Formats: sequence, structure tokens, C-alpha cells
Amino acid sequence: MTTAPHAEPADPPAPGHAAAGPAAHPAPDRPASTTLDKGLRAGALGLLSSIVIAVSSTAPAYSIAAILGLIVAISGTHTPGMFIVAFIPMLFIAVAFRELNRIDPDCGTTFVWVRRAFGPGAGWMGGWGIIAADIIVMASLAQVVGRYALLLVGADGLATQTAPVVVVGVVFIAALTYVCHRGIEISARLQLVLLGIEIAGLAALCVVAFVKVGTGHAMAGHGHLSASWLNPFTGSFTDVSNAFLLAVFVYWGWDAAVSVNEETEDAERIPGRSAVTSTLMLVGIFFVVAVATLAYAGPAFLTANSGDVLGAMADSVFGSTLGKIMILCVLSSTAASTQTTIMPTARAVLSMAAHGALPTRLGRVHPRYLTPSVATITMGVVSAVFYVLLAMASSNILADSASATGLLIAFYYGLTGLACVWVFRKDLRRGPRDLLAKGVLPLLGGLALFGAFALSIKSYLPASSSATHFAGIGGIFLIGAGALVLGLLLMLTARLRYPGYFRRSRPAATEQG
Repeated sequence: MTTAPHAEPADPPAPGHAAAGPAAHPAPDRPASTTLDKGLRAGALGLLSSIVIAVSSTAPAYSIAAILGLIVAISGTHTPGMFIVAFIPMLFIAVAFRELNRIDPDCGTTFVWVRRAFGPGAGWMGGWGIIAADIIVMASLAQVVGRYALLLVGADGLATQTAPVVVVGVVFIAALTYVCHRGIEISARLQLVLLGIEIAGLAALCVVAFVKVGTGHAMAGHGHLSASWLNPFTGSFTDVSNAFLLAVFVYWGWDAAVSVNEETEDAERIPGRSAVTSTLMLVGIFFVVAVATLAYAGPAFLTANSGDVLGAMADSVFGSTLGKIMILCVLSSTAASTQTTIMPTARAVLSMAAHGALPTRLGRVHPRYLTPSVATITMGVVSAVFYVLLAMASSNILADSASATGLLIAFYYGLTGLACVWVFRKDLRRGPRDLLAKGVLPLLGGLALFGAFALSIKSYLPASSSATHFAGIGGIFLIGAGALVLGLLLMLTARLRYPGYFRRSRPAATEQG
């Protein structure tokens, strides 16, 4: 089914009063939905496509290549256990997304749900958290895409130079922005291909590594497994918390499946199911790869090659001829994540515009492709400009920007978990299922993520924590906290330009049926 072409909204209905159509008649035991018909292509994605988008957005191969060595440097052989611990709050937040999506399948996700719980200002900041995190991480993704694309074609010399890498990275951003603009079905088909290449590459790495471990051909001094690897709570509290923060970043991105909820079949159920399913798949992927790489290469090798673990292992595992398998794997992963980073940001912007929190022109949907065309193109342009500016400033700043994303992830995930508890606060006595899924798990997930946020502030404040610093303050803190401060300033500006949005009271919480 296809919705009618989008027209610019005059004034969105008051919270709690949905646009005409099925959403205007909610079940009596749930709050009225604030979802507006934005003109997106309804029912374009099924369960498989939704799961593919969720897993692709997390970019397992890219995340492992960039982060695994850093976690091993802190946790050593206990890294597999750390992946399991970091998975738990991710699963709890995925449950919160699922429950909130059931009552309000709006592509604005955190923006809409936090607004429902805590009011327009908090909702605006939740939406900004999504937008800022995606724009900042796009610079890192583009850098990796540019470098690996040149390595894949044998241009190793150009891959070490800033200008060629930036040019290729910007071209990739432009190409994937165009794909996102052309239609959600095209985007989903491309994601399926890219994810297939990525998973095949990681599977090949693990199988060959385990075979070599079992036949005594692991790297010197390695080739054993231990049950102690499942225990992450070794070392100081600071070490455990820092490793946890890195592992949380690895899991980020599964909520992309929920951001395309208005374009998914059974919009109230499939996106949330995909979010939970994808987190379960991801913990399996990260755990198996961590065990395989540790058993084959050992913590010292992974730590020494923390900038690119998979690339460093490729020749040893596959041999020089097949070593480019890992290059293709990481390139596919990063390209897929670049595309699925554009998609949720564009839809968050679309929703904010549709609800009157941003200029209405950002809410325009292409009459033929039924995609948020203006928001998508704007996201691509802003990301490319931000990437070029950071690359021109310093490669160290570019590295710090990727780490700073963790602050924003913890912020908007944690906010969503707490919003879920508040929205459903009157449901929690209905039974064990409601208490657990709508209260206990989202609360624990939200508190864990806000705890991670506080630890990030403490960890990244000193100049020694980052590759760059200013006035004795770490660059990671300045970028992450600076993005939130910028969001507050933009929100104050929005209050003046769009008073109608900020005057509206938040929708009522769930009433007892």
C-alpha cells in the first residue's frame, strides 16, 4: 500500500490527537498515538529487511576492526565476557523501543516518545541526540570507507594520504545519500547484499581461525580457550567501566530498524521485534569473533594492532592472496553503516518538522520515491561538510569525534529507557509482563546508559584521554559535550521560531483500560 504524496503540514494536531485514519482510534487501553501521516511508503519493508537494516547499521565488521583491540587492551582475554555484559543494557533498551513503538510507531522514535513522557523540550533534545550522533559518526565512517576502498584496488600509497581518502569518502557519502533518496526498497536490497558480504567474511575468519587453533597452527604461544574469558570483572573499576563504554559503542545502531517503522509492514510490531532480534544476533557475532581472534592471535597482537584488528589478521589467517577478503568485509560493513546512518537521521528530522519543531520544508517527501528527500539530502551535505572540516583540521580530531559519539548514544538511549517507564507508569501493576517489559528492564537499561554517560564525562574530561585537547580538556569531551550544548542553544532558538510546538503539553500517559 502506498500513502498519498506528502504535503507540508499546516499545524500538527495537538498531542494525543492523531491524524485522520486508523491511528486516530487507538485501543482504549493505550494512549492516543501522535503519529502523523508523513507520506512515506507504508508497508515497503518486511521482517527480514527490517532486521538487515538493524544489523547493518551496527556495522559488526567495522566495529570489530576499530574497537576490539581497544577493548582487549583494557580487558585482555576477558573481552568476550565484556561483550556479554554490554549487551544486557542494549537488550533492555531495545525492549523499551519495542514497547514504545507499539503505541506510537513514529519515525521520530526518541524525539516523539520522550516528548510524550517529559515534554517538548526533552523531546527536542532527544531528537537532537540522534541527529548529532549520526552526523559525528559519519565522519569516521567516511574516513574508513575512503581508506579501504583505495586499499581494495591496490592504491596503498593513496590510502595513507588525506586528500585522496577524503575525496573517496565524500563520493561514498554522495552515492549512498542518492540511494537513500531514491527509495526505501532500493536501500533495503543494497543493505542485504552488503550485509551478506560482511557476515560471510566474518564467518570465514572465525572458521579458519578455529581450524588453525584446533590443528595447532595458531600464532606462537596461543591456541587455547578458557572459561575465565567469560568473566569481565577483573581489574579496577575504571578499567571495567572504560571497556564497558567501548563495548556499548560497538552495539549502537540497531534502532535504525525502528526509525523506518512507518515504512514497515505491521508497523506496531515488526520494527520492535527486529530491534530485539538484532541485538541477540549482534551479541552472538561479537562474542564468537572475540573468542576466535583471541584464541588465534592472543591479546598482545590485538592490542598492538588496535587501529585495524581484522586487517592485521587477514594475511596470517587467509594468506596474502585472500587477505583482501577482510578489506572487502570491512568496506562493505562501513558502506552499509554509512547508508543506514543517513536513513534514521533523515527520518528523525522529518518527524521533527512534521510535528512543528523544525522548518516545514525539512518535512517534504518526494512525490515519486516517497522518501524524506529534503532531510536526506540535507543530512548528506551536512555530513560531508563536517567530515571535510574535521579531516582538514587533524586526523586526531577525526579519531576523537568517533569516540565522542559514545556520549550522545548513552544520552538518547538512556533517555528513551526512562521515557518508557514514565509513559507506561500506570500499566506496571497490570501483571508481571507489563512490569518487566515496560518498567524494570527499560529502567535498568536507562540507568545503565546514563551511568555510562556519567562515566564518559569523567573519563574523557582530562586532556590525556584524547588525541587532541584544548585548555587541559580532552577533545572527546569537547566534541561530545559541545554537541549537547549546541543542541540546547538550537532548542532555545527553536522555542522562539516555533512556539506552537513548545506550547503544546505532552500527551497523557497510558490510562488503565
